[in-house]
Amino acid sequence: MIEPRFQDAAALLREAGLRTTRQRLALARILFAQGPRHVTAESLFNEAAASGERLSLATVYNCLHQFTAAGLLRMVTVDAGRSYFDTNLAPHHHFYYERTGELRDIPEEEVALVRVPQAPPGERIARVDVIVRLQS
Repeated sequence: MIEPRFQDAAALLREAGLRTTRQRLALARILFAQGPRHVTAESLFNEAAASGERLSLATVYNCLHQFTAAGLLRMVTVDAGRSYFDTNLAPHHHFYYERTGELRDIPEEEVALVRVPQAPPGERIARVDVIVRLQS
């Protein structure tokens, strides 16, 4: 039986076709209980540890990638060594604050794309992500 505090997370995981393991339940509860947000694997690992969850960083990475593959998260890569996981699945873009590493949403209607190239034969464009980098 699943504890009451994990009921919403369990339902979310089941709807996405994922098994409700202890690790997934704990991370889903932390991730989705606060509304739209951006996390890195490291920041989620630290939140989980602060809430008393005993998980490895590798487990956090694995769960984030599983949640992304299941359609629960969007991965936003800001550079080769830095990816964020976004709980907001609605179409939108991002401001990236280079000094602080913060990522903030930009509503889709605030970005106007004049032209997007044709996809190569046999391919289709899934989405276009715009990341506006800010320096202070």
